[in-house]
Amino acid sequence: MRALGQPEVIKSATLAALFTSVACYPRLALATQLRYPTWYMEALVFLGCTVLWAFVFAWHTKYSRRPVFTLKVAPGPWTLATGLGILTAVLLQLLLDPALRIRTPEDYPANVTQWVAMMLFSLGFTQLFLVFAPFAWLLRLFQRTEPAVLLTVLFGLFVFTVKNRGAPEPIPPQMLVGLLVFRVAAGFLSVYFFLRGGVLLVWWWALLIHSRHLFRLALTT
Repeated sequence: MRALGQPEVIKSATLAALFTSVACYPRLALATQLRYPTWYMEALVFLGCTVLWAFVFAWHTKYSRRPVFTLKVAPGPWTLATGLGILTAVLLQLLLDPALRIRTPEDYPANVTQWVAMMLFSLGFTQLFLVFAPFAWLLRLFQRTEPAVLLTVLFGLFVFTVKNRGAPEPIPPQMLVGLLVFRVAAGFLSVYFFLRGGVLLVWWWALLIHSRHLFRLALTT
């Protein structure tokens, strides 16, 4: 736990949280059902992300022996992330998006501005909350990669289950199975890319998946 209090960790976490809160601002500003003012939500995001980023900077490199950020990603992982990102985007567009767009239209951007806001929020906060921070915390807890990977994926499934339970209507079984398969695969791949190429490789893979919305918007305008 002492690593969390190191000046370098606090400085890096604060700076990363600042960028995260800036990235989340467009999504919060466009939201119409927030109970609290945008500035208050931004403050909560900043404080929460400071803690989450502190987990990452304090424990990820220490226990995985891998850097959090790297600009020199090996050709193999980069090619794999690119190919799987494009393939995942195509499969989602063909198999799941048509039905989900009808059931949950709020999860899909209606214009480029909304796409940018959703994309920045996903890259800035969602990946941190579902992958980077829990994986680093679990690495610290178990000091082994295998249980940390498995429990990170299970945490993502837990979050998805909670969100699904709060939906107005339950998702049909066939669609639910498809979503669960995607969540499990995405969880494992996210952690794999995190270990092989750091945060930037995970962001690149996620960006390719989110680009399917931009492609659809371009075709419909």
